[in-house]
Amino acid sequence: MRLLLLSDTHVPKRARHLPEEVLQRIQQVDVVLHAGDWVDTDTLDLLHALAPRLIAVHGNNDGPDLQARLPEVARAQLGGLRFGVVHETGPAEGRERRCAARFPDLDVLVFGHSHIPWDSTASGGLRLLNPGSPTDRRRQPYCTYMTAVAADGQMTEVRLHQLQPRR
Repeated sequence: MRLLLLSDTHVPKRARHLPEEVLQRIQQVDVVLHAGDWVDTDTLDLLHALAPRLIAVHGNNDGPDLQARLPEVARAQLGGLRFGVVHETGPAEGRERRCAARFPDLDVLVFGHSHIPWDSTASGGLRLLNPGSPTDRRRQPYCTYMTAVAADGQMTEVRLHQLQPRR
């Protein structure tokens, strides 16, 4: 099962639209996981139209329209793994311990908020992934997103993609 991980798209505040590379990638995967901060419902509608399956949550910058349509936490079984998606996990220090305690029933947690890519594993085995942002690099050198494969209870081919600067 091919996965695309996104977060913090912030359209149209940080960019007028999603990068073309991301739009093309959506059509090459089986599932898109989005960890919140959409900002507009048009981007949610677009991903619903393009993605074979969308698992998504709202973030702290998402207004009542998005909050009404999206949960704070989403869960799904994908490729034999138990996934969770949430927007915010708190400070980097202690993140693995906090998330393992909050989500003891998950194998993988996709999160966002910081715009800083993250890939770590808690002592109990919970994998934490933050794809960064495809539209707002904040203090990072590049805008980013992730892809991965989930199959037979394993995560493979986890890759952080760096996007070219917008022109």
